Amino acid sequence: MRDIGLDVSAPKKECSDPKCPFHGNLSVRGQVFDCTVVSDKMDNTVVVLRKFEKKATKYERFEKRQSKIHAHNPPCIEAKEGDRVKIAECRPLSKTKSYVVVEVQK
Repeated sequence: MRDIGLDVSAPKKECSDPKCPFHGNLSVRGQVFDCTVVSDKMDNTVVVLRKFEKKATKYERFEKRQSKIHAHNPPCIEAKEGDRVKIAECRPLSKTKSYVVVEVQK
């Protein structure tokens, strides 16, 4: 098992996925988000909802925004719909996936 450079707990299961940051050769770099899984219907992919606030400088206030992000879900982690997860940026894995799930938070 590799150290991925983030303060996350390693998964208890083993997997042979080459796109797993713990058991494969995928490196993570860049942004790390805490999100909620809204869909897990695709194979090895989850859709997460990220809620954040952006400052509207004209009105000197913050507005609430949200975005959906596709992330790779390794077999050793297996995030389900409704789980709170931590995702990290990685190289592009497909046309829409550039993030990987690194931890399911309790």
